[in-house]
Amino acid sequence: MSFDALQEKILAVKNPTVAGLDPKPEYVPEHIRKAAYAAHGETLAGAAEAIWQFNKGLIDALCDIVPSVKPQSAYYERLGWRGMEVMERTIRYAKEKGMYVIADIKRGDIGSTAEAYSDGWLGATQVGEQSCTVFDADCVTLNGYMGADSVNPFLNTCKEYGKSCFVLVKTSNPGSGELQNVSAGENDTVYGLMADLIEKWGVGTEGKYGYTMAGAVAGATHPEELRQIRARMPHTFLLVPGYGAQGGTAEDVQYAFHQGGKGAIVNSSRGIICAWKKTGHNGEDYQEAARNAALSMRDDICRFITIE
Repeated sequence: MSFDALQEKILAVKNPTVAGLDPKPEYVPEHIRKAAYAAHGETLAGAAEAIWQFNKGLIDALCDIVPSVKPQSAYYERLGWRGMEVMERTIRYAKEKGMYVIADIKRGDIGSTAEAYSDGWLGATQVGEQSCTVFDADCVTLNGYMGADSVNPFLNTCKEYGKSCFVLVKTSNPGSGELQNVSAGENDTVYGLMADLIEKWGVGTEGKYGYTMAGAVAGATHPEELRQIRARMPHTFLLVPGYGAQGGTAEDVQYAFHQGGKGAIVNSSRGIICAWKKTGHNGEDYQEAARNAALSMRDDICRFITIE
């Protein structure tokens, strides 16, 4: 089961965190951008090359201390097909380095469209007699608010290929409560109903550590809701955004974990990939800066949980 692989990587490095690879060209150090623009001009191709070199350097710096990376597709889509090629290459390289890859795509369509997304991101595309993998991520993020029709095609692919997914429950953005906290039923909320649905959707796919292939996204910026979600979803692995730049703290995220630091992974994007902007070395030390930021995040969270 796919979340078994993620849990084992977390246990191996004693680090329950994921680095979000969400690079805009301006997040890339100047010396990398200059080299890419010299070769390709200030074009989409130049930006894509700069981001690829940046990602590769970040993965090299982090792969032995961080178990997972999470590239957000929006940052690649904005560069067109060149960016998507870089995302595909980034996923492949991270997996070669032993990292678990969460493709942050937040897809939420239904039927044959959901099946097509699932084939492309998790499974394979049939071309004549050949079955061709495309992005081949280990996991994707989904918006399940269109119901089971939007999630089941992905879960079917997960079962076939040993993959997994994280479905939005309670997100970290300030406006999440406009819908997710609306009252639903007796003393319940929309996000509470979604939590129950995800637990139900995953039944029968439990792995070695007791977690199903249907994980959930629960933000660090709402610690009381996070505590409630953890209690309500005992068989669900949690992806926790919102740590750091969005205001979530290590004390907040502790509520996502089961005993032994199991069952959750905490994301940081800019806090790691843009750490070089705080060192005063113009990005020449971006790998060291990212590594130090990742280690600091690990140590911060492990003040409140014990991974064993």
